[in-house]
Amino acid sequence: MQPENKPFQLVPIGTIETPFDEKEWIPRQGRYDPTAKGVAIVKPEFEQGLVSLELCSYCWLLFYFDRNKTFSLLQVPPKDNKPHGVFSIRSPKRPNGIGMTVVKIDRVENNKVYFTGADMINGTPLIDIKPYVEEIDSIPGAGNGWMDK
Repeated sequence: MQPENKPFQLVPIGTIETPFDEKEWIPRQGRYDPTAKGVAIVKPEFEQGLVSLELCSYCWLLFYFDRNKTFSLLQVPPKDNKPHGVFSIRSPKRPNGIGMTVVKIDRVENNKVYFTGADMINGTPLIDIKPYVEEIDSIPGAGNGWMDK
């Protein structure tokens, strides 16, 4: 068992390329912007892990907010005027800076996953890719927490 608070290291499996060089240009929810294209470029040593991904319509991209240097446990999100805990919102200003986005797979070619739904800055480190599985990832009636109010 790992001791509590023992740091660990993640090694990026690749990089995400998008047309967004400044965070102000990134769509709030890239999934709703058909022009928000990107490419997840997987390092050659991980390319084999992409086998069969082209059979999926969507996937989760997990990435590192490498340009955020600070975080706040309480933040006021764009859809509200009162503070909420960082773990109840999707802000990039997080203690470990891990982001995740579901994207539409346009195609997979060699070590590149072309997708629609980019909401990350160009050059973002890619941590992992997981298939979006409708039966598992969609929970009808789950609600939206404080955003339902």
